[in-house]
Amino acid sequence: MSKHSASQSEYLTRRQIVDAKLRAAGWTIAAFKPDRPLSLCKNCAIEEFPTDSGPADYALCVGGQIFGVVEAKKLTLGPQEVLTQAERYSRGLESNPFDFNGFHVPFLYSTNGQVIWHHDVRHPLNRSRQIEAFHSPEALREFLACDVEAATDTLLARPNDHPRLRPYQREANAGIEQAIFNRKRQMLVAMATGTGKTFTMVRALAGQVDLGIR
Repeated sequence: MSKHSASQSEYLTRRQIVDAKLRAAGWTIAAFKPDRPLSLCKNCAIEEFPTDSGPADYALCVGGQIFGVVEAKKLTLGPQEVLTQAERYSRGLESNPFDFNGFHVPFLYSTNGQVIWHHDVRHPLNRSRQIEAFHSPEALREFLACDVEAATDTLLARPNDHPRLRPYQREANAGIEQAIFNRKRQMLVAMATGTGKTFTMVRALAGQVDLGIR
């Protein structure tokens, strides 16, 4: 495929698929205008937003600040591999007020229109993952307001010492809490029949809910 054909393919993917998915999540598609203040862009996905590393396909603007960057590719490319491009744009947007270990935009996305990959770069242990749809502006506000680091620190500082827990149940709870602290999103707890799996998990999940950990 020629360079022109590849460019046209990406353009069509954005116009025919990505734009619709962003709108479905509550974003307004807007062209970048250098003379328009970001404060006027309410919940906008701004196209071709300039950074020191080149223009981002979309910059997700919430309340006058860039919360997210979306890198869009044609349908035939796997989007996970191009998250690094969104990372470069995040580092290159130094005018944005955020700074998470050199990243100035916290929420990154890459997509080929069919598959969406997401990376929350605020913590080095966070891993990219596939998601079903783009997050809404309200969701990104909520994510940014949630201090996960403080919550996980508190979780480890509050050991589950319920008097009905048996020693092996306490050990299982401690392992779950450590996995949460290490930013694990999936974990497997194996316990034999009759050892109180339900009670163990209820106590573990209660601590997470109390702290607002998702």
